[in-house]
Amino acid sequence: MTTTEMFTDFLKNVAIDNSASITSKYEEITAALNKKFRNTESKTANSLQVGSYGRWTGIKGISDLDMLYIMPSSKWNDYKDGEQSKLLDDTKEAIQARYPKTIVKKDRLVVQVLYKSFTVEVQPVFEQDDSSFKYPDTYNGGSWKITKPRDEIKAMKEFVDQKNKNLRKLCKMGRAWKNKCGVGMGGLLIDTLAYNFLNSNSDYDNRSLAYYDWMCRDFFKYLSEEPNKDYYLALGSNQRVTVKSKFQRKAKKAYELSLDAINAGESSSANKKWKKIFGRPFPAAIQQESKSSVYRNTEQFIEDLYPIDIRFNVRLECEVSQNGFREALLRTMLAKKLKLQSKKKLNFFIADIDVPGEFIIKWKVLNRGAIAEQRDCVRGDIIIDKGFRKKEEKTDFNGEHIVECFVIQNDVVVAKDRIDVPIQ
Repeated sequence: MTTTEMFTDFLKNVAIDNSASITSKYEEITAALNKKFRNTESKTANSLQVGSYGRWTGIKGISDLDMLYIMPSSKWNDYKDGEQSKLLDDTKEAIQARYPKTIVKKDRLVVQVLYKSFTVEVQPVFEQDDSSFKYPDTYNGGSWKITKPRDEIKAMKEFVDQKNKNLRKLCKMGRAWKNKCGVGMGGLLIDTLAYNFLNSNSDYDNRSLAYYDWMCRDFFKYLSEEPNKDYYLALGSNQRVTVKSKFQRKAKKAYELSLDAINAGESSSANKKWKKIFGRPFPAAIQQESKSSVYRNTEQFIEDLYPIDIRFNVRLECEVSQNGFREALLRTMLAKKLKLQSKKKLNFFIADIDVPGEFIIKWKVLNRGAIAEQRDCVRGDIIIDKGFRKKEEKTDFNGEHIVECFVIQNDVVVAKDRIDVPIQ
């Protein structure tokens, strides 16, 4: 496949495929709030789609949708003096009254409306003369803060037009990377970093999809060389965008893989290397028909079971032991290039996780290589955690082995991590 063909198919595969359902939910919520605060039932007036969906940078599996409901200015006196919590309560009650079977929750800044596979976060706001919005913050007694999503949407549109529409596409590819590699980054941070990258040079101002391999390579290099920061200034609005976790190490790995993929040219190995960066949405190479295999391909894919929208972080560790004695952590051994031999016990466990609220954990253990195929022991099934946040395995035979964990909340994978286990 040519570079153009690969990246054309890739972008098609990550396109949002449930727009009609999302639009319907936005309209239902808008109608409920218009009925409450304006005594009308318009499904479109007085609401604004913001966030990744509003900037047109979201991808398939998007689960965190943002909406502003613009309050009547005549209601300002009802809430201005310390009634931020009451505004959220009234918003919640309006939505819940119209849709009593839907789960509706009040949070610090928004009202969350939970649907299957995605959540709409509704923020009631008061529009200001400069087109910014005041929104309620209920923390520590309550306060009013300013948001400027229209500036972000405008900056995105203007810059997209200047850069041959490459910005939005780069944002989408960045999301596919963070979902594949488990990078806990918010959508606005990805969009801001992509904007900063393209704004820092003119190399891709007029480039087509034939140069997207180079553009991705250079973007990952740019990310890997970024200094550690607590926040960035968002495109358009210049408001602070918090950095939840470091992304440089995983960006460097993606950069190195992209070099290998580019060197592979248009061979089938190029597709395989890009898939290591972007996951299943990146198209596979066209395979020649082969004789039937002697082993069963039992691998399951989490993408077939749940949408993927990585927003939080989870970190796996693994203790290596033999005869009941701990020898080392697996990552430490691999960093020191120590060989992992057979007949060892492996205890995989979750060392750190920042996912709030309730969630479930699932595991996947995959064996690759000639011995796994000969023994018909590829495995790869996805199983639920037994409640201990750990998975015990042992090193039976040589080859490449992979252990992954997935954190699932509201039927969406919101965090993931993996450890590669090379047994020699």
